[in-house]
Amino acid sequence: MLRSCAARLRTLGAVPGPARRSFSSEKATQKDYSLPNPSWTKDIRLLYDQFMKKCEDGSWKRLPSYKCKSTQRVQNFRNLFLDTKFVEEQTPKAQIFTRSLEEGLGFEYVMFHNEAEKRVVCVFQGGPHLQGNHGYVHGGAIATMIDITAGTCAVLTGGYAMTANLNINFRRPIPLCSVVVINSQIDKIEGRKYFISCDIRSVDEKTLYSEATSLFIKLDPNSLK
Repeated sequence: MLRSCAARLRTLGAVPGPARRSFSSEKATQKDYSLPNPSWTKDIRLLYDQFMKKCEDGSWKRLPSYKCKSTQRVQNFRNLFLDTKFVEEQTPKAQIFTRSLEEGLGFEYVMFHNEAEKRVVCVFQGGPHLQGNHGYVHGGAIATMIDITAGTCAVLTGGYAMTANLNINFRRPIPLCSVVVINSQIDKIEGRKYFISCDIRSVDEKTLYSEATSLFIKLDPNSLK
């Protein structure tokens, strides 16, 4: 498994050769990082193609993903919840955490949303710079992917929301450079509370890697400023 990971690194030009920068200093572009790139393995490409097929009838939708993008939703969030001075001074430097590593080295993923089922599915490939124990994806990286998948589900269902609670049961370690499927779904809504469950499984769905429950709170514009 590690040999195949090293082979992919050589393809990317990361091994051998000079050390690569983990965090890109290049100017953020409007490149959509949810689209296939050369670091994607056959497993993530296969699942991508399968979900794109499901998108054809409109029941599923692929969610674009950027390092930094000033959409109307983002602008509205800044106006409602952030201090004006902070926005002016800090947000021009900001990038999405999971898109800050160079392609193939960290978080490679694409999300799909089913509005009718209140579900978000994320196909995730953990790169070599996410290593925890030797040969496995770091638990913090796994928690990050669970959080953003469930969080995306909450935001697309009810608007601006943040994590209030996240409980994860790690059943099995995820091999580095492998591909997994993260399923999240709204279980219950109580006022501003969104209860979301999530699990991570292998491509063939036979192996359960992690299970999680989470609580997201819909934001009140008067509570954060």
